[in-house]
Amino acid sequence: MSWRGKRKDDGVRASDDESEAHAPAKKVAKPTEESEESDDIVVCNISKNRRVSVRNWNGKIWIDIREFYVKDGKTLPGKKGISLSVDQWNTLRNHAGDIDKALSDLS
Repeated sequence: MSWRGKRKDDGVRASDDESEAHAPAKKVAKPTEESEESDDIVVCNISKNRRVSVRNWNGKIWIDIREFYVKDGKTLPGKKGISLSVDQWNTLRNHAGDIDKALSDLS
């Protein structure tokens, strides 16, 4: 006998039970770029491809620091970036002095 003990076999397996059959996941259409931009407030452009914006997404406010790219004449958000909740933003902002001190110590 293995260390796990003997397995009970009652003849019913999860795959045999039709009530637990899962439907394939439904794809949800992404909102159009126009509707996404309507809730974005661009605070500043950090560089050519990076910007800071405040957005309302799914009923929550996020501070978004993200790289953007141009495709077919449209500026689109890239994968590289971070979205901070208001609480996370406040924590970061409260430590700005510590960050500045660490920068000056390293330079």
